[in-house]
Amino acid sequence: MKNSFPPIFAAVVGMVMGCSATIMSAPSLSVTSEPWGHTKDGRAVELFSLRNAAGMEAKIATYGGIIVSLTAPDREGRMADVVLGKDSLAAYEASNPFFGCITGRFANRIKHARFSLDGKNYQLAVHPGSAHHLHGGIVGFDKKVWSAAKVEQPDAVGVKLRYVSPDGEESFPGTLDTTVTYLLTEANELKLIYEATTDKPTILNLTNHCYFNLAGEASGTILDHELTIFADTYTATDADLIPTGTLEPLAGTPLDFNQPHRVGERIGADFTPLKDGLGYDHNYVLKGSGLRPAARLHDPKSGRTMEVITDQPAVQLYTANHLDNVEGKHGHHHQKRDALCLETQHFPDSPNHPNFPSVVLRPGEAFKSQTTFRFSAQ
Repeated sequence: MKNSFPPIFAAVVGMVMGCSATIMSAPSLSVTSEPWGHTKDGRAVELFSLRNAAGMEAKIATYGGIIVSLTAPDREGRMADVVLGKDSLAAYEASNPFFGCITGRFANRIKHARFSLDGKNYQLAVHPGSAHHLHGGIVGFDKKVWSAAKVEQPDAVGVKLRYVSPDGEESFPGTLDTTVTYLLTEANELKLIYEATTDKPTILNLTNHCYFNLAGEASGTILDHELTIFADTYTATDADLIPTGTLEPLAGTPLDFNQPHRVGERIGADFTPLKDGLGYDHNYVLKGSGLRPAARLHDPKSGRTMEVITDQPAVQLYTANHLDNVEGKHGHHHQKRDALCLETQHFPDSPNHPNFPSVVLRPGEAFKSQTTFRFSAQ
């Protein structure tokens, strides 16, 4: 049939149709994957990209479950990558101070790398340069290649990673079947869901070791970031940052972040725990139980805010005290204080302190935990 629209009206119709086409192609939830090279021993690694309609993007590698990048908008809507990382798989394999990775089987420290379970003694690997066990051993979960499956939900997309750790790996008992699911939601949240089962009694403490800088991963220190942590006590430690077994009050100390404080406001205070840690490297005992707010981080310059919500009993604040000219992304090099970590977890050295929340997982039990990083700008 011949088009009978007047020329002007036809033009308007064309414009409307063009607008409709633009709207239809607007950003939406998506999850894609691509090859990301091979490890030194030949294992294939994938990189998953999670995107939401607001333009946030998270890139997750199957090597170590690493959050390679995470973009978030500032108050003007401009995106920046807010996590430290590296450009390639080879760079992570060569040297990685736990940037963005899953740490396990046991995150944080175990005194003298020893623990007892059901009357049996276990000797774990000692971390180089230390007398203690750290973050799961010499080849922990941060260096494993996890299998992966895409996750697509009405309001979130993600990737579900799985690793089966054999009995005796890194001297831990039991075959541990672990999954970690990363979900990016339409509410600008990155959710991490940890699950695990075992065929023998074992110990378990899983977390993610992301280094955050809300101004952007190459923007300098986080000393002007404002931090709140919802905790009244912390696990007191010795000079090696090993818990003594007592919980100390935070009130009146430079460790107290119940009210917002600049990270750099008291980091150099004449306070023994800060000197021992070379800055903040402390386990905060969170108020309450169940899924609840753990911390809030705000960058006044960009307006970006990150809320940490978890069902774990504690969060470890670490102010990147040991970064020393570490190569990052895009040729950037990072120094101490260029980021901070908020690692939701159980208490360090828990197997050696019966008064701490239990980290024992037994056959027939199912471990499940969730931590959410929620982003906004103001």
